Amino acid sequence: MSAAVSPLNLRPRAAVPAPADSITPGLPEAPVRGLYVHVPFCAHKCEYCAFYSAPPSGDIIERFVGALVKELELIAPHCRPETVFFGGGTPSLLTLRQWETILGAMERLNLLGAAEWTVECNPATVSADKAALLRRFGVNRISMGVQSLDEALLDRLGRIHSRDQVFRSHDILRNAGFDNLNIDLMFAIPGQTLELWHRTLDEALALGTEHLSCYEVIYEDDTPLFHQLKAGEFDVDEALACTMYDALIDRCAADGLRQYEIANFARDHRVTRDGPRPAGSTAPTIPDLACRHNVGYWRGRDYFGIGPSASESIQGKRSKNWSNTNLWIERLERGRRAQEWTESLTPMGRAGELAAFGLRMNAGWPFEEFQQRTGMDLRGEWRESLNTLLQRGWAEETAESFRLNRTGLRYADAAAELMLR
Repeated sequence: MSAAVSPLNLRPRAAVPAPADSITPGLPEAPVRGLYVHVPFCAHKCEYCAFYSAPPSGDIIERFVGALVKELELIAPHCRPETVFFGGGTPSLLTLRQWETILGAMERLNLLGAAEWTVECNPATVSADKAALLRRFGVNRISMGVQSLDEALLDRLGRIHSRDQVFRSHDILRNAGFDNLNIDLMFAIPGQTLELWHRTLDEALALGTEHLSCYEVIYEDDTPLFHQLKAGEFDVDEALACTMYDALIDRCAADGLRQYEIANFARDHRVTRDGPRPAGSTAPTIPDLACRHNVGYWRGRDYFGIGPSASESIQGKRSKNWSNTNLWIERLERGRRAQEWTESLTPMGRAGELAAFGLRMNAGWPFEEFQQRTGMDLRGEWRESLNTLLQRGWAEETAESFRLNRTGLRYADAAAELMLR
């Protein structure tokens, strides 16, 4: 499961089908600085996952790699990435030779050199050779899909790795020179107790990870967990989920990880064998080691999205590739991008979405930055909505910014609905 699939990955309202020969919905005036690459293959579909993925059968991966290189060639003239994110699926499932093909193409197309380059890995598919290769080409951040450190819960979720593989993979990545690691965890898993959650947090934080992403289980339609819930095989304990979330925030703060978005926590320094060392400075309300790529989503920065089911957003126009690996490959083999739909947002529609996405972050929206990005004043069109959030006790406002407080972040989806236009 990808933590960095675009927040626009659901089909939007009033989307229109893209023509079969569409390349991109309007060429950008300036080089696009964000690049998301979706690798759809998984050895096993997890019980909770609703992201698009496909089994790695036959020659499909080889054809995927060839098509991905073609899509990179199509976008390369308009892309100079400052952040790159390979998500999935399981990107680390690709073989060393397949990675060499992709990375070699990126080098040829002048797509290397991103300040932040993340690759998602499953602990069962990390190897020293792959880690060394990725590091050599400039990958500098790894996101490990751990989800749990309890064997019974890993089995409950349908994960293919063991807890021991998590620790081995962590050591492999550190030894390869990666000093910016994220661990994905899940809470409110059926059968997970508060004691187990505390133990998982303790063990994960003991690794000294620079970043932690923690997601409450969501029961998506057409997933095994959803059907089990509907069949009455277990109940959802909302009170326990809230207690786990509060424990997460408090435990991370005590360990030096600052929350900067509903589910994301990061340090202001890197962890090395010699102890902490300073990292580059960013905005004071966002930790230095926050995921820059994801911050780009929440702040409305343009990005290309390539691979099956990937979304992109460029200059107020957005599109989504077909969620069908074979169809996507066939279109690319004919030299065209495989976009299922594209749409143009009105300035007000785009501003409303940015208002909603930006409130997911603890920093909220500095009024000046929102106006720079949208040309609109958050205190104007959205004044009534801001007042509603303040009256509910969910938000705080200063002369410079508006943000959700700790309670409001628990209800961020409801807050977002008020901001959409």
